[in-house]
Amino acid sequence: MADDNTSGERIAKIIARVGICSRRDAEKLIADGRVTLDGEKLTQQGTRALEGQTIAIDGRPLKHAEPTRLWRYHKPAGLVTTHRDPQGRPTVFEKLPLKLPRVVSVGRLDINSEGLLLLTNDGAFARQLELPAAGWERKYRVRLFGKIRQPDLDKLALGTTLDGVRYGPVIADLERSRGAYAWAMVSLKEGKNREVKRLMESLGCKVARLIRVQFGPFHLGQLEAGHVEEIPTRIWRPMLGMKKSAKAEHPAA
Repeated sequence: MADDNTSGERIAKIIARVGICSRRDAEKLIADGRVTLDGEKLTQQGTRALEGQTIAIDGRPLKHAEPTRLWRYHKPAGLVTTHRDPQGRPTVFEKLPLKLPRVVSVGRLDINSEGLLLLTNDGAFARQLELPAAGWERKYRVRLFGKIRQPDLDKLALGTTLDGVRYGPVIADLERSRGAYAWAMVSLKEGKNREVKRLMESLGCKVARLIRVQFGPFHLGQLEAGHVEEIPTRIWRPMLGMKKSAKAEHPAA
């Protein structure tokens, strides 16, 4: 068994790349004793596989990874971004067209949030895109309930600490205001859990609607709610600075 730290590729990463699940979920499969390498049950996280070795989950060998693909999805409000919800709420993946292969999301949007959600058949690729190190800008159109002025929003550009949590600089531009409601465009890079809602509440406003319109170089555009559209490989690879062909390889048979 190839379990050293220098040869082969981590098995959790291989499983994620095939598109079965995220890398985090793949590590849980290993922890639960459901993964084998050449017939031997894995006992250590970080175990690597060499070309020609067989990885299996619940006794079923992995298939070769398909070429990496990427989709834009306009998530409606009311869906959770998970494959299985313990509370039985409707999920994003239940509402996707049946013609799609198994996909994972690049990051998440909470149940009440709408807008652009990227999907891919490559779990390792999804993890690469969602890491904070990517430094991708996220843009949201936000409908606010409460009195708000541009000088109030400008305070967020310096960064904010709330309940001991430090939030980085956020650029928020007031688009229009009428009575108790307003629309603002909010740009940030960290994307911490419920970040926009918490920041707006600190300014005395409630978020009535949150729509993500941009994630890194990708835009929601005119994609209708509930619709999904594949981004051609020839378009997204140059956008990400990737020059080689879009083949996802792994060393497992």
